[in-house]
Amino acid sequence: MQIEALSLKDYRSYDEIALTFHNQVNVILGENAQGKTNLMEAIYVLAMAKSHRTSKDKELIRWEQPFARIRGDFVNQHGGMSMEVVFSRRGKKVKVNGLEKKRLSDYIGTCTIVMFAPEDLTLVKGSPQVRRRFLDMEMGQIHPVYLYYLSQYYKVLKQRNQWLKEVRDGKRKADEAMLAVMTEQLVDAGAEVLARRCAFLRRLETWAAPIHADISRGREVLTIRYVPSIDTDEAASAAEHRQRLAAAFEGVQDQEMRRGTTQVGPHRDDLAFYVNDRSIQTYGSQGQQRTTALSLKLAEIELIYEKTGEYPILLLDDVLSELDEHRQTHLLRSIQGKVQTFVTTTSVDGIDYSLLGEAATFDVSGGTISRRE
Repeated sequence: MQIEALSLKDYRSYDEIALTFHNQVNVILGENAQGKTNLMEAIYVLAMAKSHRTSKDKELIRWEQPFARIRGDFVNQHGGMSMEVVFSRRGKKVKVNGLEKKRLSDYIGTCTIVMFAPEDLTLVKGSPQVRRRFLDMEMGQIHPVYLYYLSQYYKVLKQRNQWLKEVRDGKRKADEAMLAVMTEQLVDAGAEVLARRCAFLRRLETWAAPIHADISRGREVLTIRYVPSIDTDEAASAAEHRQRLAAAFEGVQDQEMRRGTTQVGPHRDDLAFYVNDRSIQTYGSQGQQRTTALSLKLAEIELIYEKTGEYPILLLDDVLSELDEHRQTHLLRSIQGKVQTFVTTTSVDGIDYSLLGEAATFDVSGGTISRRE
């Protein structure tokens, strides 16, 4: 998978630009706050129809403009295609080859992408919400049905939480039949989300563990565990998860009525990482945490290739400067010659250009971009 051309209209700091890219490595060079990350974000948004930096789409529209548009031309194993996302005050529209897609699950996955930014280095040590988001974004690209169950789950969760809050505040009478219907819907979708997350993590670990061992020169063994908010295990089927979720909801019903919010389910689950059977979150050094984050990102690339037959586009947003020489070298060697890569940096000093190979360089300054000849 490669992006050949990108055009932006009133996106963030850009009024209107059109760029063509190298099929291997593209270096985006410029000082801080000049628009490098906005460009990387635009490529990410084009693939995922949402930003990794904000949940508010209106922030993507340039100040006082009615809409923002991102359009890209891609080539994959089946030939060429175009993708487009338009954000306006009324919402967003997505198109593939000029045809609007009504459901995001029919759009996401058309172009697969992996983003590695400094905040991803906190994946291990960060909040459970960060790790759940990591799961959801990566799984959504290769498992459209997962996106369906996830969206169903959060739709019902929102309704159920609103109902519980109104009952707690005395604005609504407690209707047990109504609660039972919403709980059943939540359990049905939640069990599917649980089963698919666990299966994905087992496969991700098969890729991440040897990568981690290689980076650590054979001294460390990485394991990944799913940490559910209910009493269940990773090997359980969706049907088994369903039974255990239903039992868990029954056990916390009184507590939920008092607190006015849903107490268990995939929205409260987490991931745990271990090196040599010791928790990295609790006992790991910063180096081990960074090695784990890097291993996960490189594993993502291979897992996407395994599932789709194509390597994703890789975005390295100001992350090389955060990695020491050993990890940087491992990263660049792992992707060399097989993954179209975009690298943002304030300076090429410290980057091993021999590992980047032939590259196109773009200078970014004050919201303008120019490609070096």
